[in-house]
Amino acid sequence: MLHRNMNTHPAPLQLSLEDLLGDLQHARRHQDMSRLALLAYCEVRRWARQAGEMALAERAADLVTRSPQATREQFMAEVDELIGQLQQAHGRLVAATATAD
Repeated sequence: MLHRNMNTHPAPLQLSLEDLLGDLQHARRHQDMSRLALLAYCEVRRWARQAGEMALAERAADLVTRSPQATREQFMAEVDELIGQLQQAHGRLVAATATAD
């Protein structure tokens, strides 16, 4: 019983998502478009596939591989939407972790 109560660490998927969100938000604050593209294409896709979030993985890939955005602002707006979707996925993971405990 004590062991179960002491186990407060989130699942590995949740931890990696929290790290990824931190990296994305830092790059977004600094408007580092190349870092945002790298994170979206490599890290978000990888995480989403591991988590079974295939629609999110496709969206991250499309952000980079689809025809280029017309403006920097459009790219940043799409990154903001991607971050919002990742935050929603984080909420689902937190809820799933809470019900598993």
